[in-house]
Amino acid sequence: MTDDDVLVARRDGWVDITLNRAGAANALSVGLVRGLRAALSGLLAGDDSPRGVSLTGAGAKAFCAGADLKERRGMSLEETRAFLRELNATFDLLASLPVPTVAVMQGAAFGGGLELALACDFRLAVDTAEMGLTEVRLGIIPGAGGTQRLARTIGLPRAKELILTGRRIRADIALGYGLVHAVAAADALPALVAQWKAELGAGAPLAVAQAKHALEAGFDRTLAEGLAGERDAYARVLVSEDRNEGLAAFAEKRPPVWKGR
Repeated sequence: MTDDDVLVARRDGWVDITLNRAGAANALSVGLVRGLRAALSGLLAGDDSPRGVSLTGAGAKAFCAGADLKERRGMSLEETRAFLRELNATFDLLASLPVPTVAVMQGAAFGGGLELALACDFRLAVDTAEMGLTEVRLGIIPGAGGTQRLARTIGLPRAKELILTGRRIRADIALGYGLVHAVAAADALPALVAQWKAELGAGAPLAVAQAKHALEAGFDRTLAEGLAGERDAYARVLVSEDRNEGLAAFAEKRPPVWKGR
């Protein structure tokens, strides 16, 4: 691992994380995955919680081409198993963050690269990007959440179509499948990202976190269980300072000033 496999910057309340192995199509090496996990773990330390997290890749070629297959060929079976445990723990950590997460797919995303994007709440893609879970063509299957997160994102029939064929699809097709949320030309992608950040950052931080929790916690439960969880989440924001600020700002016809508590 080099010190700059993963770059982290804070801008306008957001944490922007860049996979910085452009020469290797931002492939998921052992070092990069460790760096990404460390970066994500650092977000939860201390009181300076970000409004959201964006994740992108360096260069225009690839968001993330998946596993570093050159590195993988030199691994023993046990080393590979250990790497997969680290990979899953990292993606699960990303998926569990209490703030909105956005994958900015400025290039191709295959295999583990698409699984990384699927661990985010939202996916924005350049119109030239291709993506797919191509593992069956390498004699394996998606092993970092792909079979589960893709099916939950686009439905079981479409997920079977993409995973069992190993098919690569263009960004416009992915948009139609519901795999990505929005597509833009390369020169318009930064403005699209800025728009999404602004909209996601407009809500009260505690309310956004509780809404995300209620959505995810209730998704695979009965309606009664999901509604109970929603009521619990609502009870937490009902007594918050931000709730009072929201009401005051509305009455005074001014933008609210959120404190996150």
